[in-house]
Amino acid sequence: MVDYFDLSGKVAIVTGTSRGLGQYFARALAKAGADLVITSRKLSSLDQFKQEIESLGRRALAVQLDVLSQSDIENMVQTTIKEYGKIDILVNNAGLNIRKPTIEVSSQDWDTVLDTNLKGSFFCAQAVAKEMIKRNYGRIINMGSCTCVFGMEGITAYTASRGAVLSMTRSLAAEWGKFGITVNVLAPGWFKTAQNAVLYENKEWVNYITERIPLNRPGQPHDLDGAVIFLASDASEYITGQMIMIDGGFTTGATKAIT
Repeated sequence: MVDYFDLSGKVAIVTGTSRGLGQYFARALAKAGADLVITSRKLSSLDQFKQEIESLGRRALAVQLDVLSQSDIENMVQTTIKEYGKIDILVNNAGLNIRKPTIEVSSQDWDTVLDTNLKGSFFCAQAVAKEMIKRNYGRIINMGSCTCVFGMEGITAYTASRGAVLSMTRSLAAEWGKFGITVNVLAPGWFKTAQNAVLYENKEWVNYITERIPLNRPGQPHDLDGAVIFLASDASEYITGQMIMIDGGFTTGATKAIT
């Protein structure tokens, strides 16, 4: 029987793997059989994680990458091709957020968030797709969030970037489908990361969010494993231009009934 979720022999690039969700995604793909390319703006920050991936019996290539640098992106692709000979999977995880009242957002703040989350994802996808097109095969997973579909105060630039990532993904899926490349969005809900850790220091906020999650808890790292493996594998070969929410039902808009 064919195991459509088996990633053995596949090569996956996961950007932004020095911490947080990027490491969760890379770890899940490695456990499913993929060899990895892991990236960070600071190469030394990948040393320990590289060893962890290799301890799982997988190969791991650490590459320095600033997604705002075209030369870094090109170097990542060429280094991957030189080491592995191909690229099967790209997880466009690298991203950031700047939290402040919207009336205080500067032009530099806006550019930093949009350039990293949107422009960086686009040019990484473009560079990788050039190699995928040669083989008529590829899986591109762009990072979204619940803010792909709703707004939130204090992070206007971030919500704009994530909404744009969804629209971009649909366009890439429409253009590259004929080359056997699928392009989808993975959109986590409330997962505690270094980026949003400050929110979790507020117990009242945590209770507020939890009450609105039908599964009654914020996300745990393992909750992402199945979705990223699914979108990276042949199990999803007829799914493209779509978004999968891993949010415990938060975006249903559920609230507890008044009794």
